[in-house]
Amino acid sequence: MLAYYKTVKSFGLSEIVIRKSRFIGHAKPVETEEEAIQFIEAIKKEHKLATHNCSAYVLGERDQIQKQSDDGEPSGTAGKPILEVIKQQGLKNTAVVVTRYFGGIMLGAGGLIRAYTDGAVAGLEAAQPVYKVNHQQVLIEVDYTWFGKLENELRNRTMLLGDIQFTDKVTVPCYPLKAEAETFIDWATDFTQGQGVILAGDCEYIEHTSLPE
Repeated sequence: MLAYYKTVKSFGLSEIVIRKSRFIGHAKPVETEEEAIQFIEAIKKEHKLATHNCSAYVLGERDQIQKQSDDGEPSGTAGKPILEVIKQQGLKNTAVVVTRYFGGIMLGAGGLIRAYTDGAVAGLEAAQPVYKVNHQQVLIEVDYTWFGKLENELRNRTMLLGDIQFTDKVTVPCYPLKAEAETFIDWATDFTQGQGVILAGDCEYIEHTSLPE
């Protein structure tokens, strides 16, 4: 797993008008190529009367899957510019469709490239770029006598916490950065003076609006 990657938060769309042509940028996070294709087909169905529905997507930890479509526009004037916007913004697992309703004025190759670039940028901005950061779950189980002191210290450290479980003991799910998990476990063991039960759990990506310092 990567330490982090950048993608978009959720589906977003935004429309711009260039020389009477409407360009509607749609963007969405996707996890598989099948999901990306389904998203593109859904936009095409929704805008079946549009002149073009041009698209691109990037998938994989190493961006190993990259696809684009000009959907009838001159080669290299639509799908490639959309793909380049995704790559230049450093986005992964992201699909973009830019829908065009022709307004009657020809834009030329350079104009089309700029228009599809701007449409992709608008759609991605609407979808809100975010970071997915790799964290590891660490469960700390302590007696109730330890809980107040532990919780206060964790919040002072601005540690991400999950839902705290109260049974015969207290279990506090913590989410340090994966790279810092071992150090955190050592700290928790020392802090509870060996009286806490510390369990390392699974790793998962957690959403952040900016990279943690």
